[in-house]
Formats: sequence, C-alpha cells, structure tokens
Amino acid sequence: MGRGLTRWRGAALPIVQCALSAGLAWVAATLVIGHPRPFFAPIAAVVCLGVSLGQRLRRVSELVVGVSVGVGVGDALISWIGSGPWQIALVVALAMSAAVLLDGGSVIALQAGSSAVLVATLLPPSAGGGFDRMIDALTGGLVGLAVAALLPANPVTVAQRQLKVLTNTLSGALRNLADALTEKDAVKAAGVLAELRTSQTTIDDYKSALQTGSEIAKIAPIRWRSKDELSRYQTAAGPVDYAIRNTRVLARRTMAALKAAEEIPDGVPEVLKDYADAVDRLRAELEKGRTPKDTREAVRGAARHLTARRLGGDGFSSKVVLAQIRSVAVDLLQATGLSRSEAMEALPPLSPPAGSAGPAAAGEPARDHEDRPGRTSRP
Repeated sequence: MGRGLTRWRGAALPIVQCALSAGLAWVAATLVIGHPRPFFAPIAAVVCLGVSLGQRLRRVSELVVGVSVGVGVGDALISWIGSGPWQIALVVALAMSAAVLLDGGSVIALQAGSSAVLVATLLPPSAGGGFDRMIDALTGGLVGLAVAALLPANPVTVAQRQLKVLTNTLSGALRNLADALTEKDAVKAAGVLAELRTSQTTIDDYKSALQTGSEIAKIAPIRWRSKDELSRYQTAAGPVDYAIRNTRVLARRTMAALKAAEEIPDGVPEVLKDYADAVDRLRAELEKGRTPKDTREAVRGAARHLTARRLGGDGFSSKVVLAQIRSVAVDLLQATGLSRSEAMEALPPLSPPAGSAGPAAAGEPARDHEDRPGRTSRP
C-alpha cells in the first residue's frame, strides 16, 4: 500500500490533468464545434497527456496524423471493398503501414490502425464520421495541451527528483569502493560493479525528466522563468553520466587490483569519499539554484590531495584505478559548468615518476569495450 501511494503521488498531477482535459474536450466538441457525441475528443485528450509528463507535443501530432491516416485509408477502401473480416485486416495493415512510413512513433501507428477499424465497423463512410473524428482528435489534443500549459508541473522539481536518485547512486558507489579498498575486499568491489551495471535506467530516467522539464518550460507561460535553473541540470546530465561510467570501470579495476593483491597508494579511499561528498554537494547546490562553485573547489581539493602523493602503483589495474579517479574528477568538474579543457586545466598536473607511460600519465579514462562512448544498450 505504501509503494502504491508513492506511485499515485507521483502521477497525481497528470491524472488530474487528464480528467480535466477529458471533460473540457467533450464540452468544447459538443458546445463549440457542435458534434452530438464526440467520443473521440476526450479519448484524444487522455492519450495526448497520459500519466507521464513527457513528449506531449509529439503525442498530439502523432495522434492527429494517425487518426487522419486511419480515417483516410478506411474511407478510401471500405466504400470500394465493403466491410468484413478480411476487409478490416487489409485496412488495418495498410493504415498502419502508411503511418510507419510517415513516422516511427508508436502512437501514430496505433491510432491509424484503431481509426481504420472504427471506420470499417462503427463509422462507415456513409455515416459521415471520418472528418468529424479528425476534428475531435485535434480538439482533444489542443485542449489537453492547454490544460497542461495552465496547470503545469514544476519542471525543476521533476529534474530534482530524478537527479537525487542518480547522485545517490554515484556517491554511494564511490563510498562503497572506498570501503572496499580500505578493507581490501574484492567481493565488495564486485558488488559495487554489479550495482553500477544496473544504473542505465536511472540515467535514462534523469534525461527523460530533463526532456519533460524542457517541454513544460516551453508550453507553460508560468514556468518560463524555470529555463535558466533547468539549464544547470541539463549541463550536469552528460558529465554525471560519464562519471558513473568511469566509476564503473574504476570498480572493475579495483576488483581486479584487489584480487591480484596490487598495492594502491594510501589516500585513495579518502579521495573517493571526498568525491562522494562533492557529488552530494552538487545536488544540494543545484537544488538551491546556485552555480555549483563549492562543488568545483571540493573536487579540485580532493584531486590535489591525491596528486601530492605522486600517483603510482605496481600493476596495470592499479594504474587504471588512478587514471579513472582523475577522469571522475574531470567529469564532476564538467558537471559544475566547466568545459572539458577548463576541467583539465583546473586539476594539478599528475607529475608521474620519470619514465612512467601508463594510463595515469595520460589523465584520460581507460574504458573497457562495454564503456566506450555511444554504447548505452548495456551499462
């Protein structure tokens, strides 16, 4: 029951928007347009809004186009071939095929197919309902968008909610890796790696929340002022994603280093904990609507502390661990608004021992094949 109430609270505003839009769409179609039973107007309003806040503009366009395609194909064919099982099958196949050729969206194909079915069964061309259905679809979609614009969610709150989940994942992983290094526990490092491999859904949810927030800020006049604050969350999206990817490689190499009993310089666990604190500070500063300058200084201080110990290591995995720690610092600095070049310049030089040419000397992330840029299907 508790989990159900939590889900309901998250969907309460979209539910209210759908309910209000359905009633207003019926009123608009009956009193303003004059359709006696415009059943598709409230349906269109609900489909356009749904219980999610994102991609509503796209759903409205897909709905109207899908209905138009379905009605057009149905009207053109049913008057020639009549109505029956094979006629319905043929009309649905042609309508959905035409919709897919026009656009790859799921709503447009489904609406084309369902509209063709209704024309072939309940609304034959002689009933004159085809054009009315297109008008009803447009009416419902526009009413839905109007309600969403006049009764919008807070786009910053939507982003904050998902960023909290994302940063908790990252800071928790960094702290657990620090504990694994302190305790020399390869099993704990493996647990961190397993958890990070399931983090792609969290990353996708955050990016979807940003897309939703941007849409709300565009269509809702009372949320136009949120654009600047929302841009800070958008700036952090890509770098935090890469920080999680680099932390995933860090966890993998930490596990390998511990299994091989490689020596990792003292102070690394403290730096990882400092990074975790910086991630929490990043979220707090963004929630307060501030440029995350304190986060920037915290990351620089943590990286400087580790560099002062002269990075080294007696094996490949330990060198990659140290290189990844540097890469995570660059990602976190970019999340505060710095460019990549500015983030690299903000860190002190590694100053590796003479003749060292390992990954730590490059200061670049050492990604395994599954962590290359562009690969998002498997975290």
